Amino acid sequence: MALRHGLAGEHRAEAARLYWQAFGSKLGRVMGPEPKALRFIARVIEVSHVISAIDESGELIGVVGFRTPRGSFVGGCWDDLVAIYGWSGALWRAACLHLLAHDLAPKVMMVDGIAVRPDRRGTGVGAALIESLVAEARERGYDALCLDVIDENLRARALYQRLGFEVTGRRSSALTRIVFDFRSVQVMRRRL
Repeated sequence: MALRHGLAGEHRAEAARLYWQAFGSKLGRVMGPEPKALRFIARVIEVSHVISAIDESGELIGVVGFRTPRGSFVGGCWDDLVAIYGWSGALWRAACLHLLAHDLAPKVMMVDGIAVRPDRRGTGVGAALIESLVAEARERGYDALCLDVIDENLRARALYQRLGFEVTGRRSSALTRIVFDFRSVQVMRRRL
């Protein structure tokens, strides 16, 4: 396995699929239907905010995206929403997605999604991606790496704790329960 900063053009659609596999169950109500969601994600991927895991045959097997004040792995803007969902579809989706937005603390890089191909989960790909992101954050001068993990995602939380992340808080909202089918997330941080 090789880890690369960025994302090759031929891996863009596969990165969108991996991201949707990891987060589609929560984002589906807002970003669906799936074909539109995949087109939106592939359109907005910021290749400067991702680390890719590539297997021996050159296939993409995982990605970890990150967010900084300069951008995020999967972000996009109003024009991107309109291009995929139309004006009215963009309007309500933007309002819903705003529920997930929050400001970054100074000198903190945020994980903006990690996704590993299902047949490679449990083989160390996720841990290698996180450790590579830790090195990237240090190199860029950040003091900490943080992430949000949905309370019910015990497997992910256990992985992050093994990798040195600590729970530092919780965010909850009745609206995220209605819109995204989760009520709260644990905020986790790893000092660098």
